[in-house]
Amino acid sequence: MKEPGTGGAVRLQRWIAQREVHWQRLDELLHQVEKRGFRSLSAKELRELASLYRSTSGDLARARAHRAGRLLQHDLQQLTVRAYTAIYQGSRRQEWNAIVDFCLWGFPATVREAGGYIAAATVIFAIMGVVGGWYGWQDPGFLELMLPEWLIAMVRDRGELWTGPILGWEAVSSSNLAINNISVSLGAVGGGITAGLWTIYILMLNGLLIGTVGALVGRYELAYPFWAFVFPHGALELPAIFLAGGAGLAIARSLVWPGALRRADALKQSGTLAARLLFGIVPLLLIAGAIEGFISPSESIPNAVKYALGGVNFVLFAIYCQRIRPSVTAPDAPAATPVETPAAAVVPNGAPTASPPLS
Repeated sequence: MKEPGTGGAVRLQRWIAQREVHWQRLDELLHQVEKRGFRSLSAKELRELASLYRSTSGDLARARAHRAGRLLQHDLQQLTVRAYTAIYQGSRRQEWNAIVDFCLWGFPATVREAGGYIAAATVIFAIMGVVGGWYGWQDPGFLELMLPEWLIAMVRDRGELWTGPILGWEAVSSSNLAINNISVSLGAVGGGITAGLWTIYILMLNGLLIGTVGALVGRYELAYPFWAFVFPHGALELPAIFLAGGAGLAIARSLVWPGALRRADALKQSGTLAARLLFGIVPLLLIAGAIEGFISPSESIPNAVKYALGGVNFVLFAIYCQRIRPSVTAPDAPAATPVETPAAAVVPNGAPTASPPLS
């Protein structure tokens, strides 16, 4: 006569014997990943890893449901945790790799792709800068129309600039400047949905103001120290505004003249381009804000050094925008693809709701 439960124990042992080879294989793949990373796996092994992770998660649930030994449950739990950690940490590493790749190659490529729009934004800004400088130089009344009286009085009557250092407040000043510049850039990008009218207005206004201020400081022989203040951060800040204006004009063109594409498709395409530009504009403005808060107004840095720094910043940024991703010879084997783990996969401390019976 058989003891009660003997049949269940036999089925459990048979199931363990069938599944053990898969657990061992998962352990081998995890050892390889933990030692040499996901790049050491082929595309086939990556798919195998994902499949084994899902099946082992299900095995853990079955072991718990059928009250398998504590040691087996513990081993399966540890194996599942290791697989979960390897896969999801690997995904995070891939995200960081994608960010680095965008910074190194993606953003320069996007700038070149939007080159026509950026050039148009630059021309609009430059024309209005010339207009502001011309009228400001010819007509003092134009200066009073465009600029606040206190600023004109400071330059005209006291022979001083308003750009001196704010001792003890550099960090706050830098943050405020960066936030203001980012707001202007967001307005220029978002202005594309007004058929570009708001984008063009922002470019024209900023160009007109910089030209008018340039005329003011030129009339009263303060141009050299003023532009020494502007150059270090302006070498990055102004290109960022041109990039934002270009993004807005790209959106405007898709809205007004989508060409052969449907308007929705054209807007989707230009919106993606604008978003990629914006991802690069924000850190650019943060750097410019830090320079404007700490370096540009510093009286301890000679003006000649500030001019040199501005020139270096502009040249380095121009070189950066010309970066082209080096061509890579395609390998014989297909490139490894990221492991996709379905949402239904078990989390280390949980278990799937379904627990199929042992076979």
